[in-house]
Amino acid sequence: MLLNRLWIGMFLVSLVVGIFKLLFLGETLIFKEIVDSLFDTAKLGFEIALYLTGALCLWLGIMEIGEKAGAIRILSRWVAPLFNHLFPELPKNHPAFGSMMMNFSANMLGLDNAATPLGLKAMNELQALNPQKDTASNAQIMFLVLNTSGLTIIPVSILAYRSQFGSANVAEVFLPILFATYFASLVGLIAVSIKQKINLFKPVVLAYLGSITAFILGLLWLLIQFPDLVDPVSNIGGNLLLFGIIIGFIVLAMRAKINVYETFIDGAKGGFKVAIGIVPYLVAILVAVGVFKASGAMELLFDGLKALLIYAGVQTTNFIEALPVAFMKPFSGGAARGLMLEVFDTHGVDSFLGKMAATFQGSTETTFYVLAVYFGSVGIKKTRYAAGLGLLADLAGIIAAIVISYIFYVD
Repeated sequence: MLLNRLWIGMFLVSLVVGIFKLLFLGETLIFKEIVDSLFDTAKLGFEIALYLTGALCLWLGIMEIGEKAGAIRILSRWVAPLFNHLFPELPKNHPAFGSMMMNFSANMLGLDNAATPLGLKAMNELQALNPQKDTASNAQIMFLVLNTSGLTIIPVSILAYRSQFGSANVAEVFLPILFATYFASLVGLIAVSIKQKINLFKPVVLAYLGSITAFILGLLWLLIQFPDLVDPVSNIGGNLLLFGIIIGFIVLAMRAKINVYETFIDGAKGGFKVAIGIVPYLVAILVAVGVFKASGAMELLFDGLKALLIYAGVQTTNFIEALPVAFMKPFSGGAARGLMLEVFDTHGVDSFLGKMAATFQGSTETTFYVLAVYFGSVGIKKTRYAAGLGLLADLAGIIAAIVISYIFYVD
């Protein structure tokens, strides 16, 4: 399994790099730094799970209200014509359709705090239909790859950080991120469809994908014609829409004469159990990344990549300094965000590298984090080809981000 090999490899490479630094460079504190990173990242894993406990309780409670009120069933019917083709093994109008659509919508709006609990809810519903409980089903793999490709229409958090660092044009990264994530999502969808022999050329599928493309292009045109709308759409639209959905669930529950408060409590009770269950998986992926970074292996990796590109005749390699953001994002969104902010602080938020780092942060998703947390929450050990195709979508997003950055950010 790719995740198993990668995890072992990161520890072994860190050991080799640490020994080299100790024996040949005289860095006597290198293994102290590696061990410290083990404990620091283990602590971070628990802190993330602790935060997720509250978020899970909140959103599982809200989703319980939506299910009892019939809102999830309505949402499932809206997306069923498309999802019946993309997830052929699921029963028609299954509640998982609604949960997956809610998760995708939260990701599109850049609302990470809502996306993870909704994704865990969807994964549990898909697991209920999975005949092999320790092995990822086709439907779960399709969901994971589409999730990790991370189509983002409104990158709320990235725009907020750019504003915090005093950007002269906060929304300048808006269009590049949208283009990069759309390309990553399209590659992920095509790759899984080929693997699972799903025909994407059926009229229904083409109609949905065409409508989504038309919506994105229409939004792009509107924001290009009226740039003053970018900030209101980014800062108000996504959050207002999400809160509106919550209010809609509550109103539907009131009409159905459901005890909203008790229903919320019933759903929220499962949040703590799910959060505790994912702690080992979170710690596992974060400690591997931590020792790899603390040993200096990551720095060597990118120095080697830069040298290789120069040797291959690539004249422009300045994007390499922002590339660690793209490399880290599949493992940890928080770590990638920290690297992005470091680029902002070192080179300037409106520098070429600053804007490219923001585009990298928005162009891919936390693939290994999602794999560890989502599959770990339902006890899946055999992930099959999910990691490979998820990384393929990430690679497509990274390449698109590099190309688009040179188109948009270079005069």
